[in-house]
Amino acid sequence: MESQLHTVLGARGASGRAVLNELHARNLPTRAVTKSSSIPNVETTHADLLSASSTLEAVRGSSHVYLCIGLPYDIKVWSAEWEIIMSNVIEACATIRAVVIFLDNIYMYAPPLPLNFSEETPQNPSSKKGAIRKRTATLLTSAIESGKVQGVIGRSADFYGPGTTNSMLYVSFLQNMLAGKRPIALSNTSIPHTWANVNDNARALVDIAIHEDCHGEVWHLPVGEPITYRQVLDVFNRQLGTHYSLSQVPKFALSLLSFFSTPIREVAEMRYQFDQPYVMSWEKFHKRFPAFQTTSTERGISEMIASFQSL
Repeated sequence: MESQLHTVLGARGASGRAVLNELHARNLPTRAVTKSSSIPNVETTHADLLSASSTLEAVRGSSHVYLCIGLPYDIKVWSAEWEIIMSNVIEACATIRAVVIFLDNIYMYAPPLPLNFSEETPQNPSSKKGAIRKRTATLLTSAIESGKVQGVIGRSADFYGPGTTNSMLYVSFLQNMLAGKRPIALSNTSIPHTWANVNDNARALVDIAIHEDCHGEVWHLPVGEPITYRQVLDVFNRQLGTHYSLSQVPKFALSLLSFFSTPIREVAEMRYQFDQPYVMSWEKFHKRFPAFQTTSTERGISEMIASFQSL
């Protein structure tokens, strides 16, 4: 494409901000799209992505459109909004002939999972949220296969890093530890789990966006080495100079609490991701981009802590 404009939908969130930073680092022209607030020193426009006309106006003139929004972690909101938003983005990008880059998650894969599950792993979601994300992604893959729009999907493992308030590593660990409280584990503390650094996600997402040979496919974005909650706690304690132990919520107690707490109920259906080894393969991406280096867990958590201590 001769003229490029990279537009980030959901630019106010941690993932959107990371993508904007990566685009700026590569000297690519950018536009930020938020629901209401503006971002300093960045061309910003406001849009309601539930409105087809508002979505079209927000992306008009773009060559690449990154869908990086994060809806509230509420099944009612997800059910009502995800598929509408994706449909509006597809229609808008088809109209202006822009590439759609979707930052997806991995909820569509259900247990029991093989170790190092890949893009080829069967999708049979066991959770309501997984079913919604599968339908949402299918809208895009169907539009790509039909030739309606160009696009690519980058699937992220659970992520962490600067400003990631929706990360389990913030909610369960850092938020409590900065307040002088013990971190809480809602699941088994000795099960290995792969995590994605939000800045690594951004670098990888821009890579698959600007390389046209990657379009039309699903890519697992890079992750660090599998790590347990206990190992995560060790890193946080080293970084913060603390000596906290984990307060683990038993499975039966979590089930009971879910009847009385909506946030816990929303998390409870995803517990399976931490009750068995949950190790995602990014071999496909690594073969295409062999020089890509992931951020170490030590450095990633250090940067995460610094982003919240500076607030």
